[in-house]
Amino acid sequence: MSAIETVDNLKMIREAARDFAETNIRPYVMEWDEAQIFPVELFHEMGKYGFMGVLVPENYGGTGLGYQEYITVIEEIAKVCGSIGLSVAAHNSLCTNHILMFGSEEQKMKYLPKLASGEWIGAWGLTEPNTGSDAGRMKCVAEKDGDYYVINGTKNFITHGKSGNVAVLIARTGELLDSHGMTAFVIERGTPGFSAGKKENKLGMRASETAELVFDNCRVHKSQILGNEGEGFVQSMKILDGGRISIAALSLGIAKGAYEASVKYAQERHQFGQPISKFQAIGFKLADMATRIQAAELLTRKAGMLKDENKKSTTISAMAKYYASEVSVWASNEAVQIFGGYGYVKDFPVEKYYRDSKLCTIGEGTSEIQKLVISREILKEF
Repeated sequence: MSAIETVDNLKMIREAARDFAETNIRPYVMEWDEAQIFPVELFHEMGKYGFMGVLVPENYGGTGLGYQEYITVIEEIAKVCGSIGLSVAAHNSLCTNHILMFGSEEQKMKYLPKLASGEWIGAWGLTEPNTGSDAGRMKCVAEKDGDYYVINGTKNFITHGKSGNVAVLIARTGELLDSHGMTAFVIERGTPGFSAGKKENKLGMRASETAELVFDNCRVHKSQILGNEGEGFVQSMKILDGGRISIAALSLGIAKGAYEASVKYAQERHQFGQPISKFQAIGFKLADMATRIQAAELLTRKAGMLKDENKKSTTISAMAKYYASEVSVWASNEAVQIFGGYGYVKDFPVEKYYRDSKLCTIGEGTSEIQKLVISREILKEF
């Protein structure tokens, strides 16, 4: 595809995602947020537009696009609602992408068409109550019993923990702290012993469902292993490289949403006989927002380019996730300040950007973990 075709393709995808978000999401944003409604039917509808299988090849029912297109979709949806952007990102980059990258041909043919079409919604289980960043100490265990594995344990903070039709689960099959002692399983909802636990009541991202996955003597056949036994942790680290790009794109969308709302408000709001955009204090805030958002986008796009070229993206993905998420929180905070008292009430949009943005510095690896990843990677070069 030529450079011109790529630009035209991205423009078309941006317009499609923007139109969908304005028509199908914006009218309901606060209703879903206030009541913590996860709008399942919306995700079925997004499947018809290809948003639920952006990276999935066409022969598995997806749209067969790359990371530049994927970043664009997430960004446009997140500009309207971070919650919906988060769920689209988690579905695509975690559950669906794990099956795509490490599943057998039979597993791909079985699960990917349903996930890419939006018929099924995916969940991905790594985090546990006692192990966030310290995944090596996970207590969810899968013990071998003939051709089956018996799984016991709990995963928490799982996107689509209740409504997901299928989950990719990382469970310990070896010794504690052994990076080759964890295995990935794909498990369908309805499997005996697999249930949902507590749904979290969250500060932000309230329309994106977050809940526990509970396994109580859940018997899973060995055919449900993704890849080979003992590869789960290594697979997860590779999945998170792409996941970081997803959160960077999500952060970028939230930051842009807050910025665009601020520019519009600053031009409409008058004080002392003129629009507040005319005051240097506000103008400089907008200038700083625009500059940092541009820098975050360049990092995010570079990470996507490396993924599309099948090059190692660990460092740049971590940089993009770290920087874009921090910019998102900062820009949302500045937006609230520009709106003043109106920024603190729910009749105006920026208080939601402010609440939603914070998750971006925590989910799929905190900012501190990103700095750890970055520092380790750059020190390998010397």
